[in-house]
Amino acid sequence: MRPRSSGCCSRRAPRWCPASTTRSPRSRPTAPSPTSSSSGSPTSSTCRLSRDGTRYPVSAWTPSPRELERRALRQRLRLRSIAIATVASLAFFVAVGAALVTSPGWPTVRATFFSVEDAKASFPAIRDGFWLNVKLFLLAEPLILVVALGLALARQARAAWLTPLRVLAVAYIDFFRGVPTILLVLLLAFGMPALGLQGVPNGLFFWALMALVISYSAYVAEVFRAGIESIHPSQLASADALGLSRAQAMRFVIVPQAVRRVVPPLLNDFISLTKDTALVSSVALFDAVFSARDYTAYNFNFTPYVVVSLFFVVLTVPMARGTDHLQRRAMRRERAGAL
Repeated sequence: MRPRSSGCCSRRAPRWCPASTTRSPRSRPTAPSPTSSSSGSPTSSTCRLSRDGTRYPVSAWTPSPRELERRALRQRLRLRSIAIATVASLAFFVAVGAALVTSPGWPTVRATFFSVEDAKASFPAIRDGFWLNVKLFLLAEPLILVVALGLALARQARAAWLTPLRVLAVAYIDFFRGVPTILLVLLLAFGMPALGLQGVPNGLFFWALMALVISYSAYVAEVFRAGIESIHPSQLASADALGLSRAQAMRFVIVPQAVRRVVPPLLNDFISLTKDTALVSSVALFDAVFSARDYTAYNFNFTPYVVVSLFFVVLTVPMARGTDHLQRRAMRRERAGAL
């Protein structure tokens, strides 16, 4: 048997193929080489056999002139859209800025809300107070996740003997979703220490933290419940076919998938939580807002409030962009059938 030659019909073929008058039964036309440059021009040649057995070089695929025209047109349209969007945005912001600067009361507003001297003077106190807001957020977030997941699982309980627990979870969620968070902060921070309960912390920080946890756990529980109910019933049926109990199916099959699906909505709730930590200023905790209010009360200047706003924007904008990224990735995975 004639051995197969590693000649011109291999992937690493020479530029030109030697002529051959003998047609081998093993010689077959080969597909164009996938190795090409980014512009579509060929970087290697492949060989094919003519009817008389002669080998001749065939270049790799290159886009046709019409395809090149289409690509150029799409690129021009994309650049034009970017240019139009940029010009329109700049024109809008310039018009708004000009309207503000040329308004009669702008000098007063600039001195009251955008004073550089007052911003520098209030910055250290606001920076120290902002760490209290960050601490509240970092402590409240894991507690909210644990309590909310427990409430969601209690609402999904189907056993008859768990009916009181399910009713209690529904009542908890309905009640605390209807009470404004600031009222919970005031009631718990001032009411619970007044009870004088033994072994219960009486600090304002603790009860302000508990108010945030109680309020947000009611909202996040509904997010978890929606995620659990979005899982197809066939998942639970498959777990049952494998011999898993309902508790095991929820733990190993349903809840992991549900948590992965609700990550973007959870991040939205936590972005809102970072802002609502400012509500603790109503119970005289020295957070960023209380520090700004204290400075304003003595200097009659509202620039510290603008500084506080910038602190919260710097904290929440990266979280918002991360949330959008996760949502886009989840949509791509759903379209690809990964979920």
